[in-house]
Amino acid sequence: MFNVEKYTGDRQKNYELLKKQLHALIHDEKNQIANLSNAAALLNQFLDRINWVGFYLMEDGELVLGPFQGLPACVRIPVGKGVCGTAVSKLETQRVADVHQFPGHIACDAASQSEIVIPLVKGKEIIGVLDIDSPEKNRFDELDQTMLEEFTAILVEHL
Repeated sequence: MFNVEKYTGDRQKNYELLKKQLHALIHDEKNQIANLSNAAALLNQFLDRINWVGFYLMEDGELVLGPFQGLPACVRIPVGKGVCGTAVSKLETQRVADVHQFPGHIACDAASQSEIVIPLVKGKEIIGVLDIDSPEKNRFDELDQTMLEEFTAILVEHL
């Protein structure tokens, strides 16, 4: 049914293809876990030089581990703590070139060197975050941030 896609164009075009693939996967599915699981798998296939990609979802005032690809992870993260909790408290993407320089960084995987976290906002409610880690410092740039924010906007429409 699905094939492993080789992304060979320029990065912008590859991200546009990724967003189309996400829409095709989730456009007629209403189940949140299924959509988040497919989104995590799609990102894991698409992004190179990463070691973890997944979602944390708001539950009772804290972030709780959701669907992901990678090593086992921290289960609960308080709002305002670490990169994920900071993304929620500030309601803005956190792009961190060196996680060891981020005050209060929570090290779930010792291999992680850089991270990007995008808040998932539906209406006016924060419902969770997309969290992506890399074993390379300074892995994520402005294009990654812009395209991943657009990716999550498509996803949130179907949650």
